[in-house]
Amino acid sequence: MEALSDNSNAKNSNVLLPHIGEGVVIDIGTGDGRFVSTAASENPNKFFIGIDANAKPLEKPSMKATRKPGKGGLPNAMFVQAAVEDLPEELNGVADEVHIHFPWGSLLRAVTTGDTEILTSLHRISAPGCLLEIVVGIDSERDRNEVERLGISELTPVFLHSYLVPKYKAAGFDLLDCEMLTNAEWSQLETSWAKRLGGNDNRSVWYLVFTAA
Repeated sequence: MEALSDNSNAKNSNVLLPHIGEGVVIDIGTGDGRFVSTAASENPNKFFIGIDANAKPLEKPSMKATRKPGKGGLPNAMFVQAAVEDLPEELNGVADEVHIHFPWGSLLRAVTTGDTEILTSLHRISAPGCLLEIVVGIDSERDRNEVERLGISELTPVFLHSYLVPKYKAAGFDLLDCEMLTNAEWSQLETSWAKRLGGNDNRSVWYLVFTAA
């Protein structure tokens, strides 16, 4: 998989988009904040915001981030409890990158059906040229009940390009990349879900990258 151009050949193996330079990175559905904590530690010139609708898993990473840097604190990271459809107005237009890794439940349904309200909310927090990275992993057997409950269509190339991508286009996002990841690629993501799901060759993992117009 080729990295997006960033005027550098370097690429952090723990995330799919390169983190070079400065800017604001927002992780939606951050869960226990592993992605934010790791990326913030490795990229001190960027500011990372982890957002999740559930406040409980945010408690530990929030406390850790507020420690002194010498004791593992992260002055360039913060965590916010908020629903994706009701993101704080203070975030309007600030994001240079937005990440959604292995969403589940209502967030999974939103990104795989092109929910207009959610896409509008994501575009609202995006600065011009913001990169929106989405990694969706579904095991057709293990996840069958959840997929049926959520009413999610099978993610095929035809469905993605003829139905889903136009939904993102209408919301102000242009497609940059759309491909399936190998187990070796997606298992390197620094998220707790990637670590838990690693080794499952039956899981189809799609990688989509858009840019905000």
